[in-house]
Amino acid sequence: MNPSVMDYQALKNLVRRGEGSNLEFKLKTNHPEKIIRGVVAFANTNGGIMLIGVGDDKKIPGLKYADEDEYLLVRAINKYCFPRISYTIERVQLYDEREVLVIRVPPSPTRPHYIIPDPDEPDNKKAYVRVADKSVQASREVREILKGEQAARDIRFSYGEKERKLMQHLGEHNSITVDLFASIAGISRKIASRTLVLLVLANVLEIHPSDVVDQYTTRAVS
Repeated sequence: MNPSVMDYQALKNLVRRGEGSNLEFKLKTNHPEKIIRGVVAFANTNGGIMLIGVGDDKKIPGLKYADEDEYLLVRAINKYCFPRISYTIERVQLYDEREVLVIRVPPSPTRPHYIIPDPDEPDNKKAYVRVADKSVQASREVREILKGEQAARDIRFSYGEKERKLMQHLGEHNSITVDLFASIAGISRKIASRTLVLLVLANVLEIHPSDVVDQYTTRAVS
């Protein structure tokens, strides 16, 4: 067995940072679906580290039966995530024979990844992305943007009346939603959705995913 890449001191330093866009804590594996959600969200966003055996309060009780927990997690990730996600698992030994599982998930070149709870119902799939310290279910627009980013082709769009109304609104307000854009421009939701997705892929707009409703803003000039 390879020696752990992370030692106890490095683990404590990591935990001290607290949860965020690239770091999540889970105390136990009794809800593997929540862990899988985080793994998929990391793969679909900028990657991250999942620590199993660490509480939200930053205490590190570890896992008593890490072998069983690792087996359950590997089986769940391999069974329910599609396409297959690349990840590594290592363990950090604590002082009382307990261990913490460290799951490292790099940003994926084959996103979007989905959770398919039932193999007999492949259409009943959900994608997740990481927003701050939460794993948020991805809307249809977010999924289209993830696909488009992987295609990496030049995005062309025509600047017409609906785009003029969109930019006029964003000049007066901070953000816009698909439904509001459809209403302002007098177009169908489908066209509004496609237009906003194209403008995000063309680096004109930014999308801010949310569990409630996604917001779009003009892209900040760096």
